[in-house]
Amino acid sequence: MKDLSHLFPLDEEHMRRMRRLLDDHAGEAGLVDVGYTIIDSPIGALLLAATPSGMVRVAFDSEDHDAVLTELAEKISPRILAAEAQLAPIAAQVEEYFAGRRRYFDIPLDRRLSAGFRLEVQQQLSQIPYGRTRSYSEVAAAIGQPTAVRAVGTACAQNPIPVIVPCHRVLRSDGSLGGYRGGLPTKQQLLELEAAA
Repeated sequence: MKDLSHLFPLDEEHMRRMRRLLDDHAGEAGLVDVGYTIIDSPIGALLLAATPSGMVRVAFDSEDHDAVLTELAEKISPRILAAEAQLAPIAAQVEEYFAGRRRYFDIPLDRRLSAGFRLEVQQQLSQIPYGRTRSYSEVAAAIGQPTAVRAVGTACAQNPIPVIVPCHRVLRSDGSLGGYRGGLPTKQQLLELEAAA
């Protein structure tokens, strides 16, 4: 077969636009179960993933985005596609948050990656106001399980939607940071961002 590629030269920008167009059409046709985009932020690259039901995952750069996408394929669906246009409104809210112009997210959430006690804890996290913190023991008491302090810590560490579901606002009783999926420097940076607003 004769090579005709010289007749239709496509540079990298054209290929990127074609890929975006195909991704958009696949999303509009309902062929995508999980759409994702990766945005730059002051805490590094963030992977944002959503289903038609809502935001399902936020992943820090340190989590290995390819591994996160593989996990989503296994737990939700292999029909995953980059969906920059569909996630643009979510990305805009996250960018506004980092710019100090947004205190509350207006994003539907798909919480299927959490269940039972973890889900109960993570729902409570959304009740912690911007710029405020709670201790793990206060969160445990708020859900009616005051002795489940360690389990609350584990539920926070396994929060699949960090930043939007603000597990960074939960500290140890002595005021120290505790743990964080994105690392303690990231947790400190988020708390300082909110304190400065």
